[in-house]
Amino acid sequence: MRKLILAAFTLLALGGAAGAQNFPSRPITIIVPFSAGGPSDAMARILAERMKITLGETLLVENVTGAGGSVGVGRAVRSPPDGYTISFGHLGTHVANGAI
Repeated sequence: MRKLILAAFTLLALGGAAGAQNFPSRPITIIVPFSAGGPSDAMARILAERMKITLGETLLVENVTGAGGSVGVGRAVRSPPDGYTISFGHLGTHVANGAI
């Protein structure tokens, strides 16, 4: 019984030494499925500036146009699921295009 308790304490002591990864550790990309200069682009850039202050990391706004927003949303969907890519859009790009 003592060996089991000693083993449990050893695992807890060694398991607690694992460090968490800092997030974000590299630039974050915001994909806007519309052309530059439009209202969605302006809103995404304002959001990026505020997020930059809060997160302390660079945010890149990337305009990917085409097919009523489907190209940009598709690019965001195919990005690695690591939290470094954000899709910016609205009901038309994220719901209606997928339903059609």
